[in-house]
Amino acid sequence: MYEIYIAAQFEAAHRLVGDFGPATRTHGHTYRLEVIVRGASLKDDETLYDIGKLRPAVDELAASLHYRDLTEVPGLAEVNTTAEAVARHCWENLAPALRGSGLDSLIVRIWESPEVYAAREDSLT
Repeated sequence: MYEIYIAAQFEAAHRLVGDFGPATRTHGHTYRLEVIVRGASLKDDETLYDIGKLRPAVDELAASLHYRDLTEVPGLAEVNTTAEAVARHCWENLAPALRGSGLDSLIVRIWESPEVYAAREDSLT
């Protein structure tokens, strides 16, 4: 299995709904977005996927969340903006363009701090 990894960073605010203690107040994170695509075989040019296409897609996604209140972002405004929900949102934004390109899976990790992340992994086939 081969994989490609791309990372980006964004600053965003949010607040959680429910029994989350002080996290129910508006607060911010320096989020780290990590994207990993995996596939079993390389193309004829010895690449898994064109990093020159993946990097701009990841950067554009991070830019769309940068300096935003996540509770106001379309696709996140309707949900509790947990790290898991943000990971799902990012996965769902990236996956459509990657399907049909010979990749097996996509993993998206959202780090809220250097010690804490949530991830979504799913097949692209």
